[in-house]
Amino acid sequence: MTCPDPMLLHALLDDELDAANVAAVEAHLRTCPACAAEFEQLKDLHQIMADPALRQPAPSSLRDRIDAALPAAPHTANPWPARLGWGAGGAIAAGLALTLAIPQQSATSGLEQQMVASHVRSLLADHLVDIPTSNRHVVKPWFNGKIDFSPPTPDLKAAGFPLVGGRLDYIGGRVVPAIVYRRNLHTINVFAWPAGKAPAGETMATDGYTLVHWRQGDLDFWAVSDVAAGDLDQFRAAFVAATR
Repeated sequence: MTCPDPMLLHALLDDELDAANVAAVEAHLRTCPACAAEFEQLKDLHQIMADPALRQPAPSSLRDRIDAALPAAPHTANPWPARLGWGAGGAIAAGLALTLAIPQQSATSGLEQQMVASHVRSLLADHLVDIPTSNRHVVKPWFNGKIDFSPPTPDLKAAGFPLVGGRLDYIGGRVVPAIVYRRNLHTINVFAWPAGKAPAGETMATDGYTLVHWRQGDLDFWAVSDVAAGDLDQFRAAFVAATR
């Protein structure tokens, strides 16, 4: 079995994987000494970072700025619990500041969860691609006859997203193409199908993964990866420019 993306080890340690993927990663760790050793190192680092002596309280000025940004609440001796609904220490205040500064829609629909699950499975199992090649002139015709539409398969190496290949997947009750790209050590899965009613141009996040949706011509595209949201937006722009 091919070793999973290293980020999945972090996700396992942080309890961010669903039950099926926890079982798959743990099964791999029992048979792969290299990944098991890396996971033990991550656990040691996690314990070191959890040392209370390393924690630094947030400055009072941060609390004051967040307090000023919150809507007015009825006067109480301590207005923070009334405004937040629970105790607000320095770490909570810092987390709230980040939440306010980085608005992000959460992916909750079954379709989006299916795409994330497919992305994770492709990293865990030895089935990232059915046609392993960076030649777009080979990947595109490979889909002919296997699905009822022809997705574009641009090579985006010049933009920093080299083409890896393609495979067939099953999402939303139909067979769909998955076009696979790399961003440094990260994998990007691009799923496509005939355009539906969902609005285009959405960026969502779930379980440590980012999804970007756009519509081009008569097709809907979804890119899924654990790269930063900004990188995935760059990928979308490069894909659209190369297939316009």
